[in-house]
Amino acid sequence: MRVRRLGWAGLEVESGGSTLVIDFVTGAEPVRSALPEGALLPARAGALAALCTHLHSDHADPAAIEEVLADGGVVLRPREVDSAWTVQAEMYFAARSLTVRVMRDWECVTVGPFDITAVPSVDGLGDPQVNWVVAAGGKRVFHGGDTVFHGYWWEIAERCGPLDAAFLPINGAAVNFPHRQPASPLPAVLTPGQAVVAGMILGARQVVPIHYGIEGQPAYVEVDDPIGNLHMAAKRYGVDVLVVEPGVPVQLG
Repeated sequence: MRVRRLGWAGLEVESGGSTLVIDFVTGAEPVRSALPEGALLPARAGALAALCTHLHSDHADPAAIEEVLADGGVVLRPREVDSAWTVQAEMYFAARSLTVRVMRDWECVTVGPFDITAVPSVDGLGDPQVNWVVAAGGKRVFHGGDTVFHGYWWEIAERCGPLDAAFLPINGAAVNFPHRQPASPLPAVLTPGQAVVAGMILGARQVVPIHYGIEGQPAYVEVDDPIGNLHMAAKRYGVDVLVVEPGVPVQLG
C-alpha cells in the first residue's frame, strides 16, 4: 500500500495499481486561499472510490471528486443532516450523476482491493462525521478527518487493528462561526497532543499529521507551532511520528 498526501486532509491510497481518495478537495474556500500556494494537489484519475469523512467544504468537493472518480466508482459518506455547513455539498452531490452510498458506524464495504470500514467520530461542530479504516495488501491505515478527541479509540483499535499508520488532524483550531454561537474556546479538532494520544491508543505504528498550516483566518485559529508541539508530545508518549509534505508518498511495508 502506498499513501500520498494531497494537502490539508486529502489522501490518495494506492494498492495493486488501484486508487481511492479520502477528503479530496481542490477548490475549497476559504481553506485554499489560507494555505501556501500549491498546498492542494490533484489526484490520479480513475479512483475506485472517494471517501468523505463529513460534508464541510474543506473535506468534500463533489466537483473535484467527479473529475477523478472512475466510471462505476462510488462516493462513501456519512448520513445527511440539515446544517448550514453541509447544505452546499449536499446540493452539489445531488446535481451530479455520482453513485453515492451513505455509510454508518462500523459498516464495511469492499471496493476493488480495498476493505473499507466507517468508524465512529465526533465532529467539533456537531455535524455527522465518520472516520475511515482502509485495508489492502495486508496493510491498514486510519484517516481521522477533523475529529475531536473521543472515547471510541479503544473500540476502533480492538475491531480494526493493527494499524500501520494513523493520519490524524493536529491543528486544534478554535472556531467562531455565526451558526455556532456562543463560540467555544475549546478546540474543534484534535490538538497535537491529543493526536499523539489517539495514535497511541489506536496502536498505530506511525502517526502522520494532516489538517494543519492554515493562516489568516480570524474565525478559525489553529494552535501555535503544531508540528513542534506534535514532536514534543510524541517524545513524551513514545509515539513514532512521520511528517510528510503534500505530494510525498508513504510506502507502507
